[in-house]
Amino acid sequence: MADPAFLPLFPLHAVLFPGGRLPLRIFEARYMDMVSAALRNHTAFGICLIAAGGEVGAPALPRLVGTEARIEHCDAEQPGVLQIVVRGERRFSVVDHAVEGNGLLTGTVRWLEDPPSVPVPAGQADLVALLRRLVTDHPDALPAPYHFDDAAWAGARLAEILPIPLDAKQALLELTDWTSRLEIIQRFLRQRGVLPPAD
Repeated sequence: MADPAFLPLFPLHAVLFPGGRLPLRIFEARYMDMVSAALRNHTAFGICLIAAGGEVGAPALPRLVGTEARIEHCDAEQPGVLQIVVRGERRFSVVDHAVEGNGLLTGTVRWLEDPPSVPVPAGQADLVALLRRLVTDHPDALPAPYHFDDAAWAGARLAEILPIPLDAKQALLELTDWTSRLEIIQRFLRQRGVLPPAD
């Protein structure tokens, strides 16, 4: 097993998937310091769904599986506020966490190994068609590169952009059976009438 790593943690009411992009508005001093250090040192931080607490104020309790986030874009449109876009990289599990003096949550993490991806099964071809339509209609939400036949990529993109409850998104993040993840999303969409029922 790989040695643990150390990451600043950013608990949010959001779930970031590997390969996904997430815009963030940074204004609290602890996160301004975190972002400044990441930019200066070319390092990343971790994003975790909040288990208890809020995004602002006292440190929130994070869920124990999150995603490494690397800054792709940073803009300071007004004093004291940073607009950044991060890209999801590796998943991790939080072994232990602590609160720094400035209120920043930090964690000892272990990187999670992903199994190889597989092609999208024929039974989930309707998900690929839906994803292609979403890319056509909302190109900014799903920027290239595209890997429509990659079950891991397709499942992650659908999970992050569809109106799925956050707890369910977190469960999909933690799941690494790529076909099962697609089947769960397909069932969710059929139940809501987005996709036609199975024959």
